[in-house]
Amino acid sequence: MGSIPLLLENCMGVLQLYSDGTTFRSDKIQFPMSIVSDDSVLFKDCVFNKQLDLHLRLYKPTSPSKAKLPIVVFIHGGGFCVGSRLWPNCHNCCLRLASGLSALVLAPDYRLAPEHRLPAAVDDGVSVMQWLQVQALGENSDPWLNVERVDFDRVFVMGDSSGGNIAHHIAVRLGAGSTQLESVRVRGYILMAPFFGGVERTRSEEGPSEGMLNLEILDRFWRLSIPVGENRDCTLANPFGPASLCLEPVALDPILVIVGSNELLKDRAKDYVKRLKDMGKTVEYIEFENKEHGFFTNNPYSDVGTEVIGVIKMFMSESALLS
Repeated sequence: MGSIPLLLENCMGVLQLYSDGTTFRSDKIQFPMSIVSDDSVLFKDCVFNKQLDLHLRLYKPTSPSKAKLPIVVFIHGGGFCVGSRLWPNCHNCCLRLASGLSALVLAPDYRLAPEHRLPAAVDDGVSVMQWLQVQALGENSDPWLNVERVDFDRVFVMGDSSGGNIAHHIAVRLGAGSTQLESVRVRGYILMAPFFGGVERTRSEEGPSEGMLNLEILDRFWRLSIPVGENRDCTLANPFGPASLCLEPVALDPILVIVGSNELLKDRAKDYVKRLKDMGKTVEYIEFENKEHGFFTNNPYSDVGTEVIGVIKMFMSESALLS
């Protein structure tokens, strides 16, 4: 008789990793928010990568628009280990983005660690952009992505937490002008408290824990997601690590970084913006006082959520003129 596998890692009961290499993902999650009913937005699901069986959810405003809708690609968070387009926080956030920005929103899933360690999630983020290019070229395109209804010349990539990390890597891979994506033009990137790491601790990481996030959880996500044998200074975790690509010669489209003042990831976000600004990149930093990780995605219909929508709307307008 074999021994009973030991529990090695437990991510808030949502994901558990055992000593025999097996993983357990719970489908009975108690979310602190309910699904919003917003009749101003329609949504549906479709496949964007048949080989990997990856899906995305499309959102569009119900009210007809005389102008073409800009496209917002929203990449969910979860430390690369948990999360889904189906989770209430992601769904509610995308509803709010579609209605508040008058945009067509794409919310893709991506492969999760530890079953699929990085760079799998980044590769999937690039894959959804390539899917969008297929839609723009009219090759079996979805009716919601008709070139007469949406503006493939005004695409914005937005990521929350680990999704913000993915958005950064998409920006680097595509470069300014997204010239690799014929008929698709990314105008800017919005990073919500991007999940970056590093071996050396920052002051905010060592500071007080957040209500739903602490340093132990952050470290666990990194242990489970980075390539085997790497540490938190690997290029997929730390954009400015010792082995990371030098970003100075890399042309980047405008970037907006949004954080809460009480976030553990705040200092890494501030350092990211400072370094890019020193390199002459177009990057903006917005900090919301007394807010913790996920303050927008977990409550997008709040007063602060409305402020965030306003900030993003202005960024989209200004970026379209700059690019």
